[in-house]
This record gives sequence, structure tokens and C-alpha cells, in this order.
Amino acid sequence: MFINIAASERQNDVSGSSIVQQVIVNLLKSRYVFGVVRLGIDARNHVACMNGAVVLLPAGVNIGHKHFVRAPETVNVFGEERSCAGEAVALENNKKLFVRSAQRAVHCGANFGGMMRIIMENTNAVSFAVVFEAALHRTEAGKCGYDRLNIRAAEKKGAAKFFAVTKTDSDHRNFYKTFDALKEVYGNKLCPTIIPYMEGNITKCYVNLMTGMAFSYDENGKATKVPVPEDSVIEEMTSAFMEAVATTDDALMEKFFEGEKFTKEEILKGLCIGIFDGSIYPVYAVSGLTCAGVDQLLYGLAWSAPGAFGYAGEKCTYENGEEGILPCDENGPLAAVCFKTIADPFVGKMSFFKVVSGKLAPDTAAYNFRTGEIEKMGKIVFVKGAKQEDAPAIIAGDIGVVTKMAGVKTGDTLCDPKNILKLAGVDFPKPCLSMAVKVSKKGEEEKVAAGLTRLMEEDPTITFALNKETREQVLSGLGEQHLDVIVSKLKNKFGVDVTLELPKVAYRETIRKPVEAQGKHKKQSGGHGQFGDVWIKFEPCDSDDLVFETAVVGGAVPKNYFPAVEKGLRDCVAKGFAAGYPMVGLKATLYDGSYHPVDSSEMAFKTAASLAYKNAMPKAGVAILEPIGTLTAYMPDENLGDIMGDVTKRRGRVLGMGASEEKGMQELTAEVPIAEMGDFTTVLRSVTAGRGHYTLSFARYEQAPQPVADKVIADRAAENEE
Repeated sequence: MFINIAASERQNDVSGSSIVQQVIVNLLKSRYVFGVVRLGIDARNHVACMNGAVVLLPAGVNIGHKHFVRAPETVNVFGEERSCAGEAVALENNKKLFVRSAQRAVHCGANFGGMMRIIMENTNAVSFAVVFEAALHRTEAGKCGYDRLNIRAAEKKGAAKFFAVTKTDSDHRNFYKTFDALKEVYGNKLCPTIIPYMEGNITKCYVNLMTGMAFSYDENGKATKVPVPEDSVIEEMTSAFMEAVATTDDALMEKFFEGEKFTKEEILKGLCIGIFDGSIYPVYAVSGLTCAGVDQLLYGLAWSAPGAFGYAGEKCTYENGEEGILPCDENGPLAAVCFKTIADPFVGKMSFFKVVSGKLAPDTAAYNFRTGEIEKMGKIVFVKGAKQEDAPAIIAGDIGVVTKMAGVKTGDTLCDPKNILKLAGVDFPKPCLSMAVKVSKKGEEEKVAAGLTRLMEEDPTITFALNKETREQVLSGLGEQHLDVIVSKLKNKFGVDVTLELPKVAYRETIRKPVEAQGKHKKQSGGHGQFGDVWIKFEPCDSDDLVFETAVVGGAVPKNYFPAVEKGLRDCVAKGFAAGYPMVGLKATLYDGSYHPVDSSEMAFKTAASLAYKNAMPKAGVAILEPIGTLTAYMPDENLGDIMGDVTKRRGRVLGMGASEEKGMQELTAEVPIAEMGDFTTVLRSVTAGRGHYTLSFARYEQAPQPVADKVIADRAAENEE
């Protein structure tokens, strides 16, 4: 699995256009890099094999993922002029099978037809994507904005890891400082693969240590082969690369110590073995803005990334609850997982599938494990940048898109009805920042809801709900930037202009001491009058709802009026007393009263109950309750003190702390008033350089301090005046 990939240096380059879907999504969303790296060609092709060797095919010749070669020593994958887009390599080392194939690149060249500018469309849809930026200085290098959580998730899956460092051609950025900082965390597993040659603060070219070639790039990302510079840093990195390759095989290690040079085939062999068993993490230097080095990154993935075929298989759970391993087999039973959904304004709903076993075709009976229904198949296409190419089917080891599948959501498994199973979907992070949505034009609330519903199909990390209590539309996401992107999509795709505000906090009210009060409603204006008289005892209790009891003796209040009394109290409790928030923890006991045989009515007793409530509350010590959340925050060791101090400033109570399962991270548990957590996401990411993350869940209500309560009451009064 591709863990780390270069990010664009402009937000528009990241979220504003389509992906090189069949390359990057393939690498990012699956457990493996599939046997075919699709750059725009049909996957069902041929490759010539002669006497156990690969016949090198020229660029433009289709190659497939079904052909394996058992002679790694005879394989040549490095063309002097980078013509590897038409080459196929398959290696088998003992029980380890490597499949390498790259599709033809007709009209593409080194930059793949200009598709390399956009690295990825939506980072939220990428399971294990981490961004590394070349550092300005050593201190910054030690705080690279990488996500250790994603690394840990990749390690849990046993996935291969590739690192990419971006902004390497920006002024005053230093790739080598970043590399040293990463090496402090990941040790000698880090292997420099594509490195920049710098003169001062300017990057002159990129050196490919796999091929021993160097390329310079213009502002459009066009590559030009140049001589490899003679530089001590390059020599040092080359030595580190060769040493990493040597450690994967005893024969290579012996050759390395004897000072002999490796052949290109031996380099590829060692690199593949190391990536496969997790002893090598290749590091690529690229630029997301100019696409410098990105073509070499993709070629490197095509050469060295583990393929789907030859793995033991994908973990699955069968209908009876048993777990098993499903091999990647085109002729096996259907098993496919939907890892991404896009709401295209022209095509409609597009569901991206990774097919683990069998094939997904228009006539396939696809059983949805989640719904228990047979899904009706739509049109099948392969996405290539902004274009879609019709396809007869999606076979095992490949990804593709099925359009207009209304019943399918991200994470759903489609399988053979005769072999029902569930594949592991994508583990999406939970939203941690909520904002209230305010429409610019009245009456567009429904359009907002419809647009966000469509966007939620694309991005499961966002939620949207109407808070009935505060009467606000609340949008939740992973952070400020994430929500800003959603707002931008609402405007661009659905024509709805909205702004985001801090949501209102749902406070509560309660009483602190028991009190008794009378409520008497008497009205006589000629003819039939109104009369209701009750005595009610109010006292605190442990309940989120009104507890109503009766203790009337002697028929002072007829039983048929009891429901009216309770209804009157519930209407009052819903509106609170001090600040208009719902009253909780209240027990009301009707114990006495009187009635008139003619003038009494349900309405009269309902009014009398409300009068008793209003008369009692001033004497009951009404208090404001604020919601308390349980905070679990993760941050690097060096930032624990700062975050703990920030939590304390927010009136939080630290419950515990200690080392996290994530290497080099601390876990902090605390209880914090939710009203104080509005900008915590921003503060946490700022302090930790983007490495911190947290979860916040509602725990209970607690009495607010008097200054806080006074402010809540005053703000509510001012709001009502407006």
C-alpha cells in the first residue's frame, strides 16, 4: 500500500480537479498495489515470454497482469531513455512473488499526458495518505506534518510504505533536513530513492538512485535528461541506497562488502524484496506544483510496488461470522468493496470499487452485504483524469467505477449471493469540529440539506443534522479547512452560498432544593367560569425528563384532571425558567388542591399547574447545566505540556495521560466543557504542527460556575430581545 504521497503546494491542485485515478487511487486505497498500473489502457493484454525472460516491449504495447516470470536475474526494466511505460516485470524470490507491470502511455510521454499535475483529488478519501514537506530549517524538519496514525494503520494492515517529500523545489526548502528528521523516527528502514541536487537554495535536478540517471524539469514538469552531478551528498545517498538494497539478500550483502557494483536487475530485486517485507521505505523527492519528480515516483511504484497477485489474499468475514482469506483470483467468487463515492453533476453518482476476487460486470448478480439486496448494475467505466472510458467489466486486482448505484454507500461490500462475505472497508476518522450553517438567502435551507446529503455520499467523514433544540443546521467535519472545502463545494456544485458560525450550546436548567407552591387559576366573567387549584411539591431528582407523581387524598383534585396538570408542567419544563433551556432533574408531586363542579376544566388545571411552576422556581435555586465532553487527545511527546495547559485553561479536568500505541505520541484523557472546545482543533494542529488529533464525545451535564451561568442567562436575554 502506498502510505505517503506528495501533496500539491496549492490547495486548488489538491481539491479542484480529478485524479490520476487508475494509478494513485489504486495505490492508496488497496492493501496492495495491483498488478496493473493503469495509465489509460485496457488491462486485458499480453506480454511475450521467452525461456523464462521478459521480452521488452516498446512503449505503446499493452501488457497485462496475468503473466509472471520466474527469472529475476534476466529481467531488464531500466531503459536508458525511460521507456519503461511499455515494460513488464515479474519477479519471484522463493515464496515471494512480485508483479510489476505498467500500461502503455500512448501520447503520454514522461508526464503521462499532463495528468501528473493533480496528485490526488480529496485527501479525506485516501486511507493512508501522509503529506511531507521539505523543511525550512532543522527545527521545522523535526516537526514534519506527517500523520503517525496513518502509519500505524498501514503497519497494522501489513502494507508496504512509500514516502514522498514535496516542495523540494521551493526556495529555502531542504529535502535532506526532512529526510534526517524522518530517519530519526523510522530509522534505517528509510531508503532515499529520488533525491534533489541543490546548488545553494535552488534545486537543479532530481537524481534517480535506482537507475543512476538525473533529470531536470521545467515549470511545466517536462523532464530533460542531464548528467548526474558529482557531489558528496549524492555519493552519500547513493551509498545509503545501495546498503539498503544489500541488506535484503545475503548474496547482495556479500557483493556490497566486496565493493562490487550491483546490476540494475539486482537493484530492482533487492528493492522489491525490501518493500515487500517492510525492511525498506523508499523516499521520493517531488514537487506537487511543477510535477518535478512525480513521473519518476510513479515509474518507481510500477517497478517496485508489491502486486495483488501472489499475496495470500484479503481478509474477509463470512456470513456465519467466521474470518477467512480471499485470494485475488479473477475466476473466484465476486468480492468487491466500494471505497469512494462521487456525486458527479453530469454522470450522477459514481461508486469506485476495488475488486478483490472475480469480476464485476453489467450482468453480475452482486449481493450487497449491508442491505441484503441484489444491486442493479449501472454503467462500468475506468476513470482517467477527467475522462471516463467504458469498460466491459472490472476484474480482480483492478479498480473501476459503476455509475448510478443508488443503494451502495462507501464501505459496502458486493459479493456473490452464493458466497456471502464482507471485506474490510475504509476506516474513516470521526468528525471533531462542528459549525452552524447559515444561509445567505432565506428559504434555501432545503437546498443546503439536499446538497450536503449528496456530499455526505462522497465524504463519510462529514455529518449534517438539524439540532431541534437550538434550531440550527449543524455541519461536522475534521477541521476548519475540511469544512471550508465543503462550503466551497456547496457553492460551486449546488449554487448555495453559506457561512459557518460557532453552534449554540445546548444548555440545561435544574433546581438545587425542594420547594412547594400553589397554583390557582380563577376567572369569572359572566356565564361559565374557569377554576383550577393545585399544590405541587418540586424537588431535584436524577432524571433527564420530568418525573410526575400524584399524592392527592380525598378527591381534592379529581383524577381526570391529573393529565392536564402533567401537561401544563411539561410545557413549562420544555421552556425552562432562567434562560429558556429545558429543565431536567425535576420531580413534581401533586398532593393537594381544589376544584369547582361547574367551572373546573382541563384547561383551568393546566393553567394552574403552570402558575405553580412559576411561583416555585424563584425559590428553588435554578442552576444552569453545561454539557461536559470526554476528550481523548494524541500529541507528540514534546507537546504534552502545552496541550495539557490549554485543556486546563478551558476548565478541563485531566483524568490521565500516558504513552500512546502510536510511536512517539502521548495520549491525554480529560473532561472539558463542550462550550470551551470551539477552536481546540485549530490550537491542537498549530501546536503539534499537524500531528495531533483528538476525539470528543458527550459525557454528561454538570452545573456551570456562577460567572458562566450569568453570562449564559445574559446572552440568552439579549438574543430574545433581538
